[in-house]
Amino acid sequence: MKLIRNRLLDYGVDPVLTDYLAVFIMILFIGILCIAANFITKKVVLRVLTHIINNNKFNWDNMLLERKVFHRLSHIVPAIIIYYFSSTFPDYQHLIEKGAITYIIVVGLMVIYSFLNAFNDIYLTFEISKIKPIKGYIQVVQIIVFVLGGIIIIANLMGESPFILLSGIGALSAVLLLVFKDSLLGLVAGIQLAANDMVRVGDWIEMPKYEADGDIIDISLNTVKVQNFDKTITTIPSYALISDSFKNWRGMQVSGGRRIKRSLFIDTNSITFCTEEMIEKFKTIQFLSEYITTKEHEIAEYNAKNEINRNNPVNGRALTNIGVFRAYINQYLRHHPGISKEMTLLVRQLAPTENGLPLEIYAFTNDIRWDVYETIQSDIFDHLFAAHRNLDFTYSRIHLGMTLKI
Repeated sequence: MKLIRNRLLDYGVDPVLTDYLAVFIMILFIGILCIAANFITKKVVLRVLTHIINNNKFNWDNMLLERKVFHRLSHIVPAIIIYYFSSTFPDYQHLIEKGAITYIIVVGLMVIYSFLNAFNDIYLTFEISKIKPIKGYIQVVQIIVFVLGGIIIIANLMGESPFILLSGIGALSAVLLLVFKDSLLGLVAGIQLAANDMVRVGDWIEMPKYEADGDIIDISLNTVKVQNFDKTITTIPSYALISDSFKNWRGMQVSGGRRIKRSLFIDTNSITFCTEEMIEKFKTIQFLSEYITTKEHEIAEYNAKNEINRNNPVNGRALTNIGVFRAYINQYLRHHPGISKEMTLLVRQLAPTENGLPLEIYAFTNDIRWDVYETIQSDIFDHLFAAHRNLDFTYSRIHLGMTLKI
């Protein structure tokens, strides 16, 4: 300032205007210097840095670039220049220094915020991120950083030590607990969900209370986002997954098989013993020929051994039409290419109902994709509904499933 003032006096400028012109010139000089520094930082340094990052083999630095960590860091340079030249204005030095420091702290907070987001992006590139998401923890750190940053800013403006303000937080703990209630509950829930491996990103969960039925797309500190199969998004509080029940279909997805559990309802009035004509016809069916032959020998040996009078079909053992139908379904499923042979496969009778005798198919497909699963299931029941005609079965009625009459 003295140098500028002396120069102006040498040029014959009015001494009254010298001080004002000197201040104006100095402010203009600092402004030009800040603009030049900002231009060099963004147009030169950042471009060189971007070129280096885009042309190396690492991917983590690209995340830092996408989150604008370096761009936000460049804003500190003008603030440092202003702080350095604050002594040029003695009357306002203290105020300028506080303003510059406050700006640097704010920029620092934004840099830390971007860096933590970039760190989460880097973590998501690893497979473990699906099992142990850390987004909730990062959000907790961000909240802590912003709270501490706010305390430091207030302490800087007040000219007091931050520790004096921190000592008074104890009295505000009840208020803080109320304000950050959801965040604290979410933090505890996030720890329990991660520790017990209850949910992961990509899991299919079903939670009727919140009308959620779809895949988890995001797990954060306060919420879990579920994309339902109709493409709507349901947002569930994180702590609700701890306090309420939900169904996770991950076990099905990992096993590689998807369950079929559906019944055919048989009219009990149509169940009867097989006649010789029916047995001969059944022998021509591929999946029944071996079964019929084996059962005939087994039944004949049993009846002969026990000297059973077969003049009445009720005496002794005999084939029934529903038993043959059950055996046919079992063999058909065991030879079906879409049914898993390593998992449970049952064709069983359930307790009779007012709709008939349920003949339940309990099996697993070898493909968990929804469309493939539905196709396999539909093909099986299409075939069974059509095949019953060749087994002397006729429809009776439809109620809660297909009721067949033999």
